[in-house]
Formats: sequence, C-alpha cells, structure tokens
Amino acid sequence: MKHLAERLERVKTAVLPKLTGQYGSEHFDAFEHRGELSIRVPQERIVDVLRYLRDEPSLRFDLLVDLCAVDWFRRKERFEMIYNLWSLANNMRLRVKCFVEEKAPSVDSITSLWAGADWYERETYDMHGIVFDGHPDLRRMYMPEDFVDP
Repeated sequence: MKHLAERLERVKTAVLPKLTGQYGSEHFDAFEHRGELSIRVPQERIVDVLRYLRDEPSLRFDLLVDLCAVDWFRRKERFEMIYNLWSLANNMRLRVKCFVEEKAPSVDSITSLWAGADWYERETYDMHGIVFDGHPDLRRMYMPEDFVDP
C-alpha cells in the first residue's frame, strides 16, 4: 500500500502543477481512485490537454493505453469519456476524463495524437453512439451498418 501512495504522490507532484500553470485550476478537476490520479477536463479542451500531456518534456504521457466511454444512464451528464495514459519515460499512469452531452453525443477524435485511438474510437462509437469528430474512418465494428441507435 505504501508503494501505491508513493506512486500517486509522485504523479500528483509531476502533473498537477504543470496543468495548473498551463490552464489554470478552474479548467480541470483532479481526484484519486484506487491509487491512481484522474483529471476531468471540459470536453472542448480534451485534445489540447491530451496533446500537452503527451508533448510536455517533463511529463511525456506518450502511450495511450485505452480509451472508452461510460454510460451513466441516470445521471444528468450521461456519457463520460475516459483516456488512460502512461508515461513510459517516467513510469506514471494518468486517467483523463470528460463528459459528453447526451443529445447528439460527440467529441473530437484523438487519432491525430495517437494512431492507435482509431479502433478504440470506432468501438466506442459502435457501442455508445458517440461520434468522434475528425475521425478518418468512423464506421461500425460490431453492429450492422444500418443499425439505428435507439
């Protein structure tokens, strides 16, 4: 348990001052869950923040481990995008989140940052109906092409 606490503190110390300096504290929320740091940013800033986390030399969150969506069916902010990042150089993990509106849900694609986001975004589109603006080939993976979201 001590190891997790030390790792969490190291990530907080590295990430939070950089984000606050770059964007100000009013543009994101930070919280901990099960020994890992998560930050929530406004949807319209997601690509900018992810690019900063990837390109900032002292952070270098260069690996997109996964992205997915959660459908919080009964909540006001129904959909939440989750991006799991890892800094190979610094051995740090970070979870970045943003809410997506329920009516005509869409968020900017991050395939320009990580080519590997391609299939993750396609799967999320297929399972949750979230459109990824700017995606180079957004089409269904599992459901029939003529499937209509309820």
